[in-house]
Amino acid sequence: MKPQITRGGTSAATGLAFVAGFVDAAAFIALTGLFTAHITGNFVLIGAELVARSSGVMAKLLALPVFVGAVAGARILALLLERRDGDPLPWLLAVEAGLLAGFGLGGILWSPLVAPDGVPALTVGMLAVAAMGVQNAIGRLSLGHLAPTTVMTVSVSQAVIDATDLALRTSGDPAQTRGRFLRVLPAIAAFAAGALCGAFGIAYLAFGCVALPIMILVGLIALATAPTEADATTAAAPAPSRKDGLPGTARGLASAPER
Repeated sequence: MKPQITRGGTSAATGLAFVAGFVDAAAFIALTGLFTAHITGNFVLIGAELVARSSGVMAKLLALPVFVGAVAGARILALLLERRDGDPLPWLLAVEAGLLAGFGLGGILWSPLVAPDGVPALTVGMLAVAAMGVQNAIGRLSLGHLAPTTVMTVSVSQAVIDATDLALRTSGDPAQTRGRFLRVLPAIAAFAAGALCGAFGIAYLAFGCVALPIMILVGLIALATAPTEADATTAAAPAPSRKDGLPGTARGLASAPER
């Protein structure tokens, strides 16, 4: 059974990009500038804080090993499920949703997080980093055919190149260029919309706003476990029959010798 979410289209990439933008913006505001969806920004902030000392450097130092551990854990889980002929995608999405639930619940229980390097703030921040690490792994392990959902730098660059080629009519394959452009554009827009919603959400609803990305992940899990129309047609198809009109099972019974 092949899940609908892996057949192409933009729904999965759009939903996950919105989740990444939402969590990245919400965590950045709530946790003193911690980037969760990608670690490049944390490297820059670490360098800046070593020169101009401020609070929150411990979270940025921990983000890298936590991120790496989350990606490695996602890979191990995917391998175990694949050995049992299971689809890793819904399970990885469920793990991400669980980590985000811990992020939101921890933030609600421990607010206000007045000490950026305190244990409560570090715990909440690392749960968000781990969730985004799992999502990065999902993009490589299960949804590699879709646009990137957590890092928009490459996607924006590619979109600008494709738009320029289409405008100047310099593309060798306009159909392929247009298709690639339309593939990444929804993810870029969704990430930007998610970042705006995450910023306003954490400002007005505090950590309760994390319910929104969790609900999106639940919807993607349902989509990932839903059979395709082809699967349903195959399951409903009658057993093949011979010219004698007997289906395969009945034919076997009819040809069995009497005892």
